[in-house]
Amino acid sequence: MSTVSSTITNKMQAPDDKAMPVTEDKVMPVTEAKPEQTVLEEGVTVGTPFADDPKFKLRDVEVFYGETQAIKNISLDVARNEVIAFIGPSGCGKSTFLRCLNRMNDSIDSCRIKGSLLLDGQNIYDSKRDVVELRARVGMVFQKPNPFPKSIYDNVAYGPRIHGLANRKSDLDDIVENSLRKAGLWNEVKDRLDAMATGMSGGQQQRLCIARAIAVSPEVVLMDEPCSALDPIATARIEELITEMSESYTIVIVTHSMQQAARVSNRTAYFHMGHLVEVNDTSKVFTTPEHELTESYITGRFG
Repeated sequence: MSTVSSTITNKMQAPDDKAMPVTEDKVMPVTEAKPEQTVLEEGVTVGTPFADDPKFKLRDVEVFYGETQAIKNISLDVARNEVIAFIGPSGCGKSTFLRCLNRMNDSIDSCRIKGSLLLDGQNIYDSKRDVVELRARVGMVFQKPNPFPKSIYDNVAYGPRIHGLANRKSDLDDIVENSLRKAGLWNEVKDRLDAMATGMSGGQQQRLCIARAIAVSPEVVLMDEPCSALDPIATARIEELITEMSESYTIVIVTHSMQQAARVSNRTAYFHMGHLVEVNDTSKVFTTPEHELTESYITGRFG
């Protein structure tokens, strides 16, 4: 807690307790003490970071970019069929940690990852692991909609084709329709499936990317700020979709919007400077957080 010296008003007390007048031109300056910085201990997270039925079991995870450590000894469970939100100030490591869950960081040459990362008890960083198969099981939706320069139909059909999920055209048609329905997009595009996806609105493009991700029947969907480039109406539709999808998928979402985290998630994880500070039920995080840094962030003192 910062200590601030009392403001001098009209008098000071002398050592002998006699009042000593102070003239206006001789008022002593008041200096404000700097606030003490909270010291974070690596590997210590308050709240409920672990789950009874984990889809992901992550222990002692550390991530380095060259010599710079971005993630500092984080342990966390992601429960089966839960929606968990990662929040925190820019540069705190939440997106880096998210990208570990389907090995998207593999594309960065300077990135090194340590620790144990298990999906259904299996090491996702095993040297024999098929990364293509992993990313089919753990899909991802990015911050900016990124439809392929293909038709709406071909965007959704792309994954099932390369993974051999449909032997007949009718099977592929069913997958495309079901995926678009789950993404809440079918009624808007069913009469123009051959149209270029890049001609859709931003909100439609993001829902198309969600349809493309779920077309290969993933078990987990990662979302890295999926609404940051969308207007409020499109954002509301995506949030409704997240709630609907949570019945079938495990969802991990990174968001800068605390209101969004409060609306869509079951648990919320607060990251700070590479540390996982607190994980708790979302209602608790936003009403009675356990850690002072969490409280400072959600009340707008920094971030």
